[in-house]
Formats: sequence, C-alpha cells, structure tokens
Amino acid sequence: MSLPNMHHAEPIPDAAKAEIDRLLQSGDLFRYTSATASPVTLLEAEFAQMMGSKYALAVSSCSAALFLSLKALALPRDARVLIPGFTFAAVPSAVLHADCLPVLCEVGDNYRIDMDDFAAKLPNVSAVIVSHMRGHTSDMDAIMGLCDAAGIPVIEDAAHSLGTLWHGRKIGTIGRIGCFSFQSYKMINAGEGGILVTDDADLVARAVIMSGAYEHNWTKHPVLQEAFAQHQNTLPLYNLRMGNLSAAVIRPQLPELARRVTDGLSGHDHVAAQLNRSAWIDVPAPLAPETRAPDSIQFNVQGVTDAQVLDFVAAAKAEGVTVQVFGLSNDNARAFWNWQFIPDLPELPQTRAMLMRACDVRLPVHLTRAEQDTVADILLSAAEASFGETLAYGT
Repeated sequence: MSLPNMHHAEPIPDAAKAEIDRLLQSGDLFRYTSATASPVTLLEAEFAQMMGSKYALAVSSCSAALFLSLKALALPRDARVLIPGFTFAAVPSAVLHADCLPVLCEVGDNYRIDMDDFAAKLPNVSAVIVSHMRGHTSDMDAIMGLCDAAGIPVIEDAAHSLGTLWHGRKIGTIGRIGCFSFQSYKMINAGEGGILVTDDADLVARAVIMSGAYEHNWTKHPVLQEAFAQHQNTLPLYNLRMGNLSAAVIRPQLPELARRVTDGLSGHDHVAAQLNRSAWIDVPAPLAPETRAPDSIQFNVQGVTDAQVLDFVAAAKAEGVTVQVFGLSNDNARAFWNWQFIPDLPELPQTRAMLMRACDVRLPVHLTRAEQDTVADILLSAAEASFGETLAYGT
C-alpha cells in the first residue's frame, strides 16, 4: 500500500474558510481594532475554558509564549533556568532571549527528565522549564514536589502535549504557566502560533502588556483590570501578538481535538505493539499516570552500530517512511551539542547516548489502520534488512 504524505495535516475545517473570507472583506486583521470581540480574543476565551484555566494569551509562537512566561516571572538578569537536555533549540533560545542562562539536565532512554540529575541541579536555579518533548511526560509528581518545596516556578513547554493527561489532569495546567504550539506539525495546525495559560492574574497581565498591548489595549483582555494598572508604561513591548487570521484557522479545530487525540493514541499504540516485536526496537512505555496524545512515534534501536542505523534510515526512506535519528541527523536542532549559542555548553553523556539511537517517525492521526500497518511493516523490514533477522523475545 502506498502511503500519503506523512507531513500533511488534516484539512482545515470549512468554518475557517468562511471566517477568513469575512475578515478579508472587512480588512479587520489586527486583534485590537475589532469593534467587538476579535477572533483572537474569542480563541483565548475558548482555549482557557477547554483547558480549565482562568487566563490564556495567544501569541505568535510557542517560543514567544515561553519567552513571555520567563519575562513575566520578573527573573533577574542571568537567572539560571533548568531545562531538559532533550528539547528543541527554541527552548534554550527563549531562555537566552529572556536574559537568563539555560542549565541542562540529563534525560533518560525513555525521553524523560532524569530525576536524580534534576534534583542535583535544582538548588542553583531560579525557574524550571519542563519540555514534554514529543509528548513524553516527565514525572510531574516528583518535579512539582521538588519545585514547590523550593519555591521555584515551573513553566510547562507543552508544545507537543495538547490533549495529554497526567492523573487525568491536563498537561500545561500543572505548572505555573503552560505553553502550547499551533505550528503545522502539532495537534492543531495554524502554520505558526502559540498560546499560554495560567491562573495567575498578575503574571498574565505582565505577559499581555509585553506581548504588545500598548497604551490601553490591555483593557480588551478579560483580566482583573487592577492587575494591569500597576504595570502601565513600566514594561517593554516585544510585539509578539497573534493576528486574527491565525485565530480564524485555529478556532474551528478546537472541537476536533478530542477526536484527534483518540485517533492519535490508538494509531500510536497499534504501531508500537508491532514494532516491539523486534529485538532491535524498543518503544518506551508511558509512565503510569500519563495518557498521551501522540501524532508521532519514537523508539530506540539497540545493539547496533552507527552505520547500521544509517542503513536502517535509508532502507525505510526508500519505502516511503522518513526516520529521523536525533543524534545522527546533520545539524539536528534537538541534539544539545548543536546549541553552540549556549555559553559553556555542558556535556550530557546519558542524553547523548540516548539521542544517538532515538528514532522519530511522523504518524499523522488521520492514517487508516491499513496505512499504520504499512508504516510498521516498512520499519520492521528495514530493521531486519539492516540489523539482522527479527527475533521475538525469548527465542
């Protein structure tokens, strides 16, 4: 069976097309010029309600949301911010943009924060960003217990985790602030865009002003007005606003999220069960409290050489499945040693070893069961051709 383009998302709902046409006819594209609630304002209200959060602020990207979160925390210059060594380059970049210093901690073979290294480095930091990288949730019970005891604020980078649950609670609402992405390869696709959620009125007021709510445009946000007044003209403007066209694309997709999460998890687990038949492939299991919302699959190849891994990648590619090996892909922005903009970039041997064998494959939620089977068959055949005969455990 031939596969569809694995990088294509679902079609944008027709309701978005109608709203975009209305906006184009009116020319009303800036969120603060609308006579009534703008599409961006409506998106913020709908997203906050969906997440069970008091406040939401839509911005130009998840990176912008992370940056504004750090600035809204009013951290001192050169404050140290603890982040996992497995994340996207935009995360340490946001830390540096906020005049802070990233501190990297180790990540295990299951793609989650190594809690021993996290605990050892926590006393010397002022804030924490937990990246739920590729939707893999780190131990939020342990993280929040340590950070709450130390009075250290936690920002959740939930770019890959919209719809994921931890003990039934929505990821992105556990820390002080949660940041989400609407970039094309996320569960909701607007090409670009991001949003942050929080229950802290003062924090969101600071973020709103710095996002670009100049003069008294902040009065159009449904936040306690006294939270804004004290910050009027005291904070710099970074102009990271979301435009109405982006919000018009996003809003009709919100009702589709639950279905996409269900379909994505079903497809992921179906493919994972087949891949785990191979002695060469391990798909790490979720932590017990976690209910994932995946639109991709990650697995480790084991007992093989670099050359064999590259042969595996080439064999899968020849059959239509692109495999990214984080540590063996040239200039990969998820390999920490490529973040050469970080002063005194540390070595993380455990994370490096994981990245050299960690494979990443897009698994769009709209794939049929037959297409999912084809993906699994291609990967298993590529593994057998590159690594040797596929053996069942115990044989």
